[in-house]
Amino acid sequence: MTSTTRVVVIGAGYAGVHAANRLTQREDVAVTLINPRPAFIERIRLHQLAAGTGDAEVDLRDVLAPAVRLRTDSATTINAPDRTLTLASGETVPYDYLIYAVGSTSATPEVPGAAEFARPIASLDEAQRLRAALEASGSTAPVVVVGGGPTGIETATELAEAGRAVTLVCGRELGPSLHRKGRARVDRQLARLGVTVISGTHATVQTVARDAVVLSDGRKRPSAVTIWTAGFAVPALARRSNLSTDDLGRLLTDETLTSIDDPRIIAAGDAAAPSGVPYRMSCQAALPLGAHAADTVLRRLAGAEPGEFSLRFVGLCLSLGRSAGIVQLARAGDGAIALHIGGRAGARLKEYVCRATIDQLRKEAATPGSRRWVGDGSRAAQLAAAPGAPSGPRRTIDR
Repeated sequence: MTSTTRVVVIGAGYAGVHAANRLTQREDVAVTLINPRPAFIERIRLHQLAAGTGDAEVDLRDVLAPAVRLRTDSATTINAPDRTLTLASGETVPYDYLIYAVGSTSATPEVPGAAEFARPIASLDEAQRLRAALEASGSTAPVVVVGGGPTGIETATELAEAGRAVTLVCGRELGPSLHRKGRARVDRQLARLGVTVISGTHATVQTVARDAVVLSDGRKRPSAVTIWTAGFAVPALARRSNLSTDDLGRLLTDETLTSIDDPRIIAAGDAAAPSGVPYRMSCQAALPLGAHAADTVLRRLAGAEPGEFSLRFVGLCLSLGRSAGIVQLARAGDGAIALHIGGRAGARLKEYVCRATIDQLRKEAATPGSRRWVGDGSRAAQLAAAPGAPSGPRRTIDR
């Protein structure tokens, strides 16, 4: 009689869905995906949902392989010695391998008043509440977006194009991950849309009130709705389960994505910290991370040692409203270069990328194992430049 290996995947984001689909290559692997809702959330479209210019939900069964069992629940504790999960419903779920793909959430801001009056946008619920607040505020009410990274830029431009009066508080620099030429392109589009951009040494938020934002130099910007996009966090599940994490709570793994504590636990996506040096948060990283996590399990089941993960980033895509965008290209190691694609061509390419991520999930569901990606030889140099990163040994396992 052929035994069945039980693999449980926690989290149905880009990494978790891709991992679950890829695992169905073997008929003797029973895959269970645990997620709080039966929908896949396109996080790269949440700013559209908030602005009322698009949707961000896809039925999970539309992107999952038929063999994947979907459980609508949440994991509250991982009991690694017993290889079980405790769910919010109170049920205990056993596993032989666990893929930890819980994703990321909004960070709780420490700025006075921000927790009470600022609205995050990192989850479906947050984006829906933000949309309701914007609609209730009236179309002419001033909006302040805090954070000059990709989410802040996309949110500010989406709202401004819809006719909102928007101030973008960037901190020291607008778009720090962009090349200066790409940054100038974004700055020009923000100006065209009428966004007031505040950046520089004193462009940090000191206090958030119900109707205003106060900057560190005393300047006050009126704000009927304040949107907080600065910083992120990860769920506390790994830390709560006494697994080793980095300072933000991401699960520490070796370069095969295996937990440094337990060879039966593999991580992928935003909540993974390989060698303590995590990859940039993005669906560009999450999809291959999920695929590699599945490959690590499958190779162990086949009696082979798993390989080390490697990814060559292509660049960064930003929408700047519906009519413009920018694709910032990158060199090996994910460093921005001068070359970028902007304007309407950038908008079309960004929309293509958004659609392609869903298509890739569906393709892996239909043809598990089809996903391919290009590696990056600069990973060793990145690790060498981060002395003291707790990589741990490559884990072996008794089969």
